[in-house]
Amino acid sequence: MDKEQLQEIYLKPEYYWGKEPNDLVSKVLEFIPDNQTNKKLVDLGAGEGRDSIFFAKQGFDVLAVEIAPAGLEKAIKLAKENNTSIKIMEADLNDFVLPDKFDIVYSIGTLQYIRPEIRKHQFDNIKNNTVAGGLNVMCTFVEHPDVEIAPDWGKNEYLYERQELQSYYKDWEMLYSNEFIFDCESSNIPHKHVVRTIIARKPNDVS
Repeated sequence: MDKEQLQEIYLKPEYYWGKEPNDLVSKVLEFIPDNQTNKKLVDLGAGEGRDSIFFAKQGFDVLAVEIAPAGLEKAIKLAKENNTSIKIMEADLNDFVLPDKFDIVYSIGTLQYIRPEIRKHQFDNIKNNTVAGGLNVMCTFVEHPDVEIAPDWGKNEYLYERQELQSYYKDWEMLYSNEFIFDCESSNIPHKHVVRTIIARKPNDVS
């Protein structure tokens, strides 16, 4: 979906992705000591804020980055409903540069919008702006010989090769890596997606 489509979806009163966080948030907490949840976290492609709000409620200092301003407005509203707060930033991941160093960079369902020819550059930016010992939590759609491209796949969306996401983190510690297929009914058209999820830790001796 492009910015205009996302904006149209997020302008509707209901929360398109729901208000409950993705299951991945619980996996992230497994790798963070209980006394360190005050860390800085950026959510790239935050949508309507459901995961950002979860992390804020856990004590994280959260920056939600999203291309559609209506999504950010709903994220702020959801934060107020949950008696917490987040920072927001409207940006396109194709030309986005992290404004600071973060302990955790989190992105789910958005990395496919980064054009293939600039992916390495953007991942280098993300990695360079992660603190030593910090985490990158990434989930993206990948190619699979047995799964067709989704019928609502946009012209501005690009699948990753099956080993591509991992390749950007060969110099980091891979804490978790998983590929799975799931059923989806977005746009009211039943189809399947294949996703790769990784959690990687930056070496402590790399600034």
